[in-house]
Amino acid sequence: MNESMYVENPGFPWIFLMLQDACFFLVQFILWVHRKEEGKNVREQMNDFDPQTEPMKPKEAPPDPQAPSLPNEPRKAVTEMIQQFGQTNIPSSGESNIYCLSIIGQIEGHIQLPPQNKTTKYEHLIPQLVAAEQNPNIEGVLVILNTVGGDVEAGLAIAEMIASMSKPTVSLVLGGGHSIGVPIAVATDYSFIAETATMTIHPVRLTGLVIGVAESFEYLEKMQDRVVNFVVRHSKIEEVKFRELMLKVGELSRDVGTNVVGTKAMEYGLIDEVGGLGAAMRELQKRIEANRPQVKPMEQVVQ
Repeated sequence: MNESMYVENPGFPWIFLMLQDACFFLVQFILWVHRKEEGKNVREQMNDFDPQTEPMKPKEAPPDPQAPSLPNEPRKAVTEMIQQFGQTNIPSSGESNIYCLSIIGQIEGHIQLPPQNKTTKYEHLIPQLVAAEQNPNIEGVLVILNTVGGDVEAGLAIAEMIASMSKPTVSLVLGGGHSIGVPIAVATDYSFIAETATMTIHPVRLTGLVIGVAESFEYLEKMQDRVVNFVVRHSKIEEVKFRELMLKVGELSRDVGTNVVGTKAMEYGLIDEVGGLGAAMRELQKRIEANRPQVKPMEQVVQ
């Protein structure tokens, strides 16, 4: 009976196998689609909780040139001025009428000093002095010094600029005003020095290649005379005394010269007064008041 059925229906096992394979592939396809959908959902959830993913920001409109400036823009400009020049910009209208000029570290001239040196560049100071002279809101200049000296010609250029200003000037030596810092300290109308501050007076020195001829020594002597004449002309010290302090032997361990402390600088006539910031500000304010034009009262005509 089974044999006759197998013979009469020879294609039945083949159809069964085809249906079985089709069901198997259908189940596999359904599982693959399901896994793909689950993976997509997981990726979407991970994107929602990813801290590095930021939402799309709308494009900002270009700044309006007629719009008023924001408060942080002047603050940014002041920060850049401090980083570049070591101090703030010239005060505008409504601010202080005194401009503070700080000379800190070593005065850098025609040769750029190493980056580890604390320097004050003279090409930065000269434009500031010109701006303070031209600004009508600035009535006086306060020069703060704590310098070890530096380039002779650069220091003399700064001293000549300060001495030629038409507005009242006062200097204050804090810590030290050594070498070429001495002419800058005495270049103002009135000078102060802190009680613990010092000033080193020594001859002019040359660095680098020096030609061993008589002309080199003559040039060095002329340069030294320029410094001596400027200091004597803008202070109360006598030339003989200043040269004596400059050429003194035994005071400095590795150089020729003298280290003058605050009170001694006043006794020699090099500095006008021993004092600090308060005394310097009061003196400058007094000179500003005296420099202001006096307004004459109108005379009343009686008939």
